[in-house]
Amino acid sequence: MRFIKRLIVLILLLFILPAAASIVWWMSLERPGSWREADWSASGVLPAPGDVPEAVIHVMAARTGGLKGALSLHSWIVLKKAGADAYDRYDKVGWGNPVRRNHYAPDARWYSNTPFIVKTVRGEAAERLIPRVEAAIAAYPHSKPGGYHIWPGPNSNSFVAHVLRQVPQLHAVLPANAVGRDYIAGGQTSFLAWFWDGENDEFKLSAGGYAGISGGRVSGLEVNFLGLVAGVDVLHPALKIPGFGRLELTRTAWADK
Repeated sequence: MRFIKRLIVLILLLFILPAAASIVWWMSLERPGSWREADWSASGVLPAPGDVPEAVIHVMAARTGGLKGALSLHSWIVLKKAGADAYDRYDKVGWGNPVRRNHYAPDARWYSNTPFIVKTVRGEAAERLIPRVEAAIAAYPHSKPGGYHIWPGPNSNSFVAHVLRQVPQLHAVLPANAVGRDYIAGGQTSFLAWFWDGENDEFKLSAGGYAGISGGRVSGLEVNFLGLVAGVDVLHPALKIPGFGRLELTRTAWADK
């Protein structure tokens, strides 16, 4: 009984209270009342493709809409081959054929929220990895109608996280508040699923996306509970706080590394 009480207190401190604080903060902001009122236009975060002659891969994210925006992001992938005059954007949505290509501008706002770059790979490395990223997108196991579940997954963040796991040379992990990223998609029928990434010495164990633990050189140490993530990154000092995401403890942000 004492162990259960301590576990409840730990869950409250690590997950429930930070999530509640994030909800209070989010409710204090001005937000569009519906998707029709939201701004979905290009944000200008990315330069014009003609100004970028080299190949590039961007992993991008923005706060999502409604109350769920208090706790989660929406993420997507942007590709451009060397010399190409346009970007290609891939993300997953909750209607129709869920995996979309160029359904929005590459750096479009999401529910009026300005996106940010989670990870960028440029030049020869990007040119080499783009075919692998495209292959991972094409092989994504939940890309048909009905293959979207807002929680615990597979959702938009589950899709991007799957691609990042399939192409570990990107050395990228989604922010801690990308709810659904810890849902391990495809191939495993048991409730418990695990993934090992030898490229980055990363290990992930997930109980259906509802709870789990992960650790490694890119993600640090993380515990997820009901899609919320708490953790610490020692190599690139930061705390990971449910709802708020990554809190950098140094002036140099890891997101652009």
